Amino acid sequence: MRSRSNSGVRLDGYGRLVQQTILRHQDAVTGLLPASADHRDAWVRDNVYSILAVWGLGLAYRKNADRDEDKAKAYELEQSVVKLMRGLLQCMMRQVDKVEAFKYSQSTRDCLHAKYNTHTCATVVGDQEWGHLQMDATSLYLLMLAQMTASGLHIIHSLDEVNFIQNLVFYIETAYKTADFGIWERGDKTNQGITELNASSVGMAKAALEALDELDLFGAKGGPQSVIRVLSDEVQHCQSILHSMLPRASTSKEVDASVLSVISYPAFAVEDSKLVEITKQEIITKLQGRYGCCRFLRDGYRTPKEDPNRLYYEPAELKLFENIECEWPLFWAYLIIDGIFSGNREQVQEYREALEGVLVKGKNGVRLVPELYSVPLDKVDEEYRNPRTVDRIPLGKLPLMWGQSLYILGCLMAEGFLAPGEIDPLNRRFATVPKPDVVVQVCILAETEGIKAVLRKEDINAETVADVYPIRVQPARILSHIYTRLGRNKQMCLTGRPYRHMGVLGTSKLYNVRKNIFAFTPQFIDQQQFYLALDNTMIVEMLRTDLSYLRSRWRMTGQPTITFPISHTMLDETGSSVHPMVLATLRKLQDGYFGGARIQTGKLSEFLTTSCRTHLSFMDPGPEGKVFAKSYELSIDSFEELHAEEWLHGLQIAEDADTYDEVAQYLDHLLQRTVPQSNLPPTAQRGGLSRFRAAVHTTHDLMSLASKAKDLHVQNVGMYVPSKIFQASQQSVKLLSSPHQHNVDGKSHTLYAEMSLPRDEDGNMDCKALVDQLCICPTLQEQADILYMLHILKGPKWHTGLDSEPGPTVEELLTELYMRVGNTRQWALIRYISGILKKKVEALDEACTDLLSHQKHLTVGLPPEPREKTISTPIPYEELVRLIDEASEKNLSVSILTQEIMVYLAMYMRTQPALFAEMFRIRIGLIIQVMATELAHSLRCSAGEATENLMNLSPSDMKSLLYHILSGKEFGVERSVQSVNSSLTTAISICEVGAVGATKPERAGIVRLKSEIKQRLDKRRQSLTGTVSVVLVLSAQSAGHSELLGKGSFSSMLEDHSSKDSRQGQWQRRRRLDGALNRVPVGFYQKVWKVLQKCHGLSVEGFVLPSSTTREMTPGEMKFAVHVESVLNRVPQPEYRQLLVETILVLTMLVDMEVHTIGGIIPVEKILQTANDLFYEEQKALGADDHMLEKDPTTGICSLLYDSAPSGRFGTMTYLSKSVVMYLYDFLPTDGCSMQ
Repeated sequence: MRSRSNSGVRLDGYGRLVQQTILRHQDAVTGLLPASADHRDAWVRDNVYSILAVWGLGLAYRKNADRDEDKAKAYELEQSVVKLMRGLLQCMMRQVDKVEAFKYSQSTRDCLHAKYNTHTCATVVGDQEWGHLQMDATSLYLLMLAQMTASGLHIIHSLDEVNFIQNLVFYIETAYKTADFGIWERGDKTNQGITELNASSVGMAKAALEALDELDLFGAKGGPQSVIRVLSDEVQHCQSILHSMLPRASTSKEVDASVLSVISYPAFAVEDSKLVEITKQEIITKLQGRYGCCRFLRDGYRTPKEDPNRLYYEPAELKLFENIECEWPLFWAYLIIDGIFSGNREQVQEYREALEGVLVKGKNGVRLVPELYSVPLDKVDEEYRNPRTVDRIPLGKLPLMWGQSLYILGCLMAEGFLAPGEIDPLNRRFATVPKPDVVVQVCILAETEGIKAVLRKEDINAETVADVYPIRVQPARILSHIYTRLGRNKQMCLTGRPYRHMGVLGTSKLYNVRKNIFAFTPQFIDQQQFYLALDNTMIVEMLRTDLSYLRSRWRMTGQPTITFPISHTMLDETGSSVHPMVLATLRKLQDGYFGGARIQTGKLSEFLTTSCRTHLSFMDPGPEGKVFAKSYELSIDSFEELHAEEWLHGLQIAEDADTYDEVAQYLDHLLQRTVPQSNLPPTAQRGGLSRFRAAVHTTHDLMSLASKAKDLHVQNVGMYVPSKIFQASQQSVKLLSSPHQHNVDGKSHTLYAEMSLPRDEDGNMDCKALVDQLCICPTLQEQADILYMLHILKGPKWHTGLDSEPGPTVEELLTELYMRVGNTRQWALIRYISGILKKKVEALDEACTDLLSHQKHLTVGLPPEPREKTISTPIPYEELVRLIDEASEKNLSVSILTQEIMVYLAMYMRTQPALFAEMFRIRIGLIIQVMATELAHSLRCSAGEATENLMNLSPSDMKSLLYHILSGKEFGVERSVQSVNSSLTTAISICEVGAVGATKPERAGIVRLKSEIKQRLDKRRQSLTGTVSVVLVLSAQSAGHSELLGKGSFSSMLEDHSSKDSRQGQWQRRRRLDGALNRVPVGFYQKVWKVLQKCHGLSVEGFVLPSSTTREMTPGEMKFAVHVESVLNRVPQPEYRQLLVETILVLTMLVDMEVHTIGGIIPVEKILQTANDLFYEEQKALGADDHMLEKDPTTGICSLLYDSAPSGRFGTMTYLSKSVVMYLYDFLPTDGCSMQ
């Protein structure tokens, strides 16, 4: 037998250290570890971190085994790890009801507990008595479960446990929008039980989701049923939110050392190496001391100034903890491991030496990592005066087992016992390595043979659903329904994944379901309920967005495949050729480059070998993957014998409804009944009757399939079912046409004035007479108005008695009218009817959540409060719509437009987050108002006309206008005329003005095209203006719009444009945009914080921002920025708000000088008014007339001052500086003492 080598002896030394500091405390029954001798409970996070050293040591023994005893030792250590991980699994599985509830509620009441009884796995405190919701703890458990399984440990033993882990995936997949208490169990740093979104939780969840995807929990011995599935889109949500947060840790913590666990070992969740470095340097610069790092700035835990008798802090108390925060050696252990993974030997050496210097010697000379180092009570004042100079004392747990474990793991790696790949078998450490280019495969699918022929004329090869057989194409919502079956477990009452929309990463894979290959169309094709899908330019935009998203976010093996269907709505009015916008897109796709992505077009069958494919084994026959499923086989046999109408009932008799639900029925029916019939002659001639029965049977099946599809809300069934039966257009309820049905005149029809509303003898509205009027209405607008009246008076389900008794309902007539105006693309009317019908904006709640997750608050409605309502946490769809309706003051068009803009904002947030820099609150009401103002300015028209024109913009033009407002870029507005059903309508479209574009006089000329119809119909002019949208000019009043523009500050701008040069109004426009978007100069909030330190407060519109705010919040804290913003938002006029921002900016310049104090409470608007008076007097003296010096009636500010550049002789800064000096001259104290 060989003697013990030197390395073996050192390894035994670490073995003894692990035994004495960690394993000695492991419970013999449950395998759990108590936090310390004083804290006997087992915390999930601490347990996972503490066992890492044991796992690492086991791997080291396995690799460096000198003798057989070493292999036995390795096995023993590994089994200790398995025991602990299974103990934690038992704790969580006892709370399975909470996992089920939390998937739907994301509430702190329904979350898993953070700590358990070490001896029994039972809970130790009530649901509301602790900050239990800690997404990072559950995520860390799942991440290490994946890594340990990949390293060869067998932790999961049964399919029930697999299903439970799958449900834990659903539990953490919403981490990107779930505010929790975070790694320190405190939430907001005031420790008052306020949850917040934490970068450490989002990052850990992202890492866990990526690690578990496609992982077999039974290891090498598993099969398809034990594989965990993760939706890639949820991972990417976490990724984008994490990127938008870092280096900031949360709303109340501008920096937090716990983020080290996210940017480095164990999560490696950030893919941008620059961001990793920035975040690391931020932590080291702001938090590192002589004994470790502070957790975060102004952390009061265990400091001598903390009151041990109460949990929470008073907000103003936080200032006391500045510079005396406790320092934790734990973070140096993270930095040692980080240095090993990044190959930075100097970093490893530096931090190992530093950490060895702060370890505490225990019994027998054992080196222990203390929890923290605190300033002694008698040295506090000295530390305040000279931060990080006083000698500190170790306090708290000794050792902090989690720190001890990471210290040992770092030593094992630094001394060569472990390689990085051994404790990271899933290769997470390569997250920052650049990814190869993605080629997006696009298959163009024609809805019918007719459309296929139209496309062939244009040299575009497309396939129909029948052509791609045996591959089946289905809408994205079917995939969402399929995924609701994942992770179901009847025994544990787990329902599987909640129904959520599919992202583009999910629909760009091919799926094997029951030996069939399925492809799914993108989610935006499904948005049939909402009118965005009626605008072909918008569909092209959504495709472009999806392609660029795929290019940057695709991380899977194989290429993404998009199935892009061309339906009849994408043809032009005649139906004989493709809409020019769609055609141009298809050509670009064929050329191989679109939306910044490389494209390969071709047949779906050609892409089978190169695409990413996933086998959805949970859809295979046999409920819950059990080995024997007799009852299921029965149901299939009985299914063959049933008549179509008995089909649904028969199945539910044969099998429990929850394991064989609508989706399974739909898919079974689809797979069994829609195989294209072969055209070969039959072998034996069948009788006429039996052939007739066969035909009826097929029709029966198809109608049955259609009803299933309807239950699952599949729109446009004919697209996905290879049969001609659905391709005939559906018969609709006919409104009686009148000869002038489509005559659209430009006159205003005011609902109550021009339409005489019939009344009965009692003076009430005569609804029958209203129905009669419906038949003779000259315009669609009037029909909509009458139906709206009936909708209000009688409700949507009232039978009108039109044509026959009982006749169609109001809702049916409105739906038919919606279809009709949809065909003519009369956008204002489409929005109006959409509002009446309360059409569901498909992705509204997701859009809202997306914006909130990026730490942006939303407001809806016009200022001031209470009309303007703030949304700061995700809310359910119904509640969101109700809030928007309320804020819109029941105005249908404003309400639907608010919802539309929210969806566009979320699209831009996904693709161009830089547009939202330095904006913390997005005020949708003000954005709509500014959109109307911009149109009024560009078209030189009145407020009412501008509102009409805004409502008449197509969705793509609306999105384009929003983009120009967000980016501050110039845009042109073009008017043209188009014929719709033999009547002329004016059209407005938004176009970009580039450097190469029209010159300023030309642009002004384009805009002045008002009445020269001949000119507008000129073909050359038409070709110049490019794509032209159709607009129906409506009466603002009858369409239910209110004028979005107030008469106040905008009125002067709308008058007398002809005499102005094109630069006039430029600065006023800039201020209006910045004010409406809450945009401020970079570093503005940090400067305001400094101002508040030198005065008692700032007063804006009678509301005071007190200096005490700085005692609670630090300068870089997002919470502080939001607080300052909420004070500025009390100013309703955006331009005025922006001038106040400029005034505060001048005040901040003073602070940079050596001034101890600048007085008491400074009234900002008073300084601005003084500057305005100075400006007025000086301009008056220079001979300006009254018209030039007209004042805004609401604020009293000169319109000319609004439009002055900040710098220069007559710039706003000149007058504001004078005013500030005049004001503060009186207030500066003579003795110069500091007033805090």
